[in-house]
Amino acid sequence: MNNSNNSNEWQVICRVEDIPVLGARRVARPVGVDVAVFRNAEDQVFALLDRCPHKGGPLSQGIVFGTSVACPLHNWAIGLQDGCAQSPDEGCTPRFAVK
Repeated sequence: MNNSNNSNEWQVICRVEDIPVLGARRVARPVGVDVAVFRNAEDQVFALLDRCPHKGGPLSQGIVFGTSVACPLHNWAIGLQDGCAQSPDEGCTPRFAVK
């Protein structure tokens, strides 16, 4: 995961196999909101701030479907590729680069 502007600074979080398929792994940060690392059915991995842009719900507890996650509080669909709520809802949560 890369959470800086310098693309050469990567932080090893876990192996892909350590993230549940259609689920997430929460990564604690020393300061601020944790990060949720998601894995979909196609083994694609995404990382978002673990906070829904609507009411701040923990996205790591949501249900992954395709390239979206449903917030566990109000079922908002958040795009895993961009961190943005899907229409008609609005708002985005920060995303992090993964490799």
